[in-house]
Amino acid sequence: MFQVDIIEQCKQNNRKAQLQLYNQYCDGMYMVAKRFLKDTQDAEDVVQEAFIKAFTKLHQYKSEVTFGAWLKRIVVNKSIDFLKSKNQRLVDLEEVHLKVMDVSQDNKWLVDDTITVDDVKKAIDNLPDKYQYVLMLYLIEGYDHQEISEILKISQIASRTQLSRGKLKLQELLTLKKDGTRY
Repeated sequence: MFQVDIIEQCKQNNRKAQLQLYNQYCDGMYMVAKRFLKDTQDAEDVVQEAFIKAFTKLHQYKSEVTFGAWLKRIVVNKSIDFLKSKNQRLVDLEEVHLKVMDVSQDNKWLVDDTITVDDVKKAIDNLPDKYQYVLMLYLIEGYDHQEISEILKISQIASRTQLSRGKLKLQELLTLKKDGTRY
């Protein structure tokens, strides 16, 4: 059965088609939510809420992007909303390979070779939320500034500025202090 057929059946509240679509995307969407949320149960809850919203708003899906991309945006938005409601910080990046480590074309991203992924995780945890959100969406989720501005309801200029400032703050946190210890 083609993706379009499944989506059309879902729009008609066909439970079997909804279950098929859910089974196809639930693991991937869970991984997206888990990158934002520390707690496994919170990530599961956010994914469930995202699917409920997706199924109730399916009539708004216009096939301009893949269904997976459309659903991922809902999961990201739900994750950020959850964090804001709990006033929590963005999380551990379970073995995620950050672009931070290999964006050599931008000198602002260069860090000492001894910096580990764990060091980067800790540094991101110590950034202000506004920088964490933009860094996570840009570096981890791969969104561009237009998409980030829509998700966070900020201007593209603010997205670029927060990314730039977040980079600088992150680099500051990752550089060695005078006594040789990291932040």
